[in-house]
Amino acid sequence: MNFQLYSRFVKNTNPIKANFMTGVDFDNFLNRVFEAAGIDSQTDLARILQINRSAVTQARKKGAIPDRWFLQLYRSYRLNPEWLETGRGPVSVGGSQEDSSAFEKVPKVSARLCAGNGSFEVGGDVQGYYSFRKAWLTKKGIPEKMVLLDIFGNSMEPEMRDGDTVLIDQSQKNILAGAIFALGIEDTIMVKRVEKHPNKLVLRSDNKDYLPIYLDGDDADQVRILGKVIWVCREIR
Repeated sequence: MNFQLYSRFVKNTNPIKANFMTGVDFDNFLNRVFEAAGIDSQTDLARILQINRSAVTQARKKGAIPDRWFLQLYRSYRLNPEWLETGRGPVSVGGSQEDSSAFEKVPKVSARLCAGNGSFEVGGDVQGYYSFRKAWLTKKGIPEKMVLLDIFGNSMEPEMRDGDTVLIDQSQKNILAGAIFALGIEDTIMVKRVEKHPNKLVLRSDNKDYLPIYLDGDDADQVRILGKVIWVCREIR
């Protein structure tokens, strides 16, 4: 992006007074963003822009797009504001769409999730970073809230095996019946399918050799939902 164009959006983007670009076909704008960012809903767009979905709906009704949206899309995906506005010119600026701006680095931490009776290895030291396509991560959740951890134990076999690496989205903590979550109980962290019953939590393993864990009262209150498991990677040995 040239200096003049970039300055325009920085200058017109401030937390006190929002500036809007009018005369832009909102539906065409959305279609261009969806295609370039690899998303398919206004909810995904709101997540990228770090705003409420209702703000997208209001902008659509007004037919006016806040300048700071263009700035955020430039910062996140290097999308060319002129292309977003008119469909003319290159899709991205400052490099090809396959450059590093198209990827997000997710940290892998030293903590390990127990698929058994519980893990006391809760260290948060970062071992390294792994790159994922930002568009794919955005479809799954909030990239900045994601972390990779290793699993040990066999209680979640065959879905997850000892030595697998899982991707956790720490922004997703609302319990969905049957979904797999990383969770903490006191100093122990583990991975289980979680079900929420009245005044009770049920932690289930995929391996039928492991009985469900029923927690109620104070025991249920001590459970910390750390995040939802959204992806698993297995190294062939």
